[in-house]
Amino acid sequence: MIDSIRNFLTDTPTLELAWLGIGFLAQAMFSARFLVQWIASERARRSIVPELFWYFSFAGGALLFMYAIYRKDPVFILGQGFGLLVYSRNIYFLWRYGSSDPAPPAPRSDD
Repeated sequence: MIDSIRNFLTDTPTLELAWLGIGFLAQAMFSARFLVQWIASERARRSIVPELFWYFSFAGGALLFMYAIYRKDPVFILGQGFGLLVYSRNIYFLWRYGSSDPAPPAPRSDD
């Protein structure tokens, strides 16, 4: 296993390794948004979408879009490109109008 990894790292061009690193970083950022949303919802005891969700979505989506262009994958390019429009629009709404999340409900006595 270690020899396979060593061979991969020595046989793969530096540019390819850099793009692979960008791809993994992008996927980690994109996935982090779900962790942020889950933690926020657990804390509020209701489903919410925090502002940070949209920033992780945009950053991860932009990096994945660049990665998809580099890989010349039209399905991935179209999917991430459309997502960027959605994330950008939500960020615009946040900047223009502020958060739309209502105040959290009072805790129930049976919790």
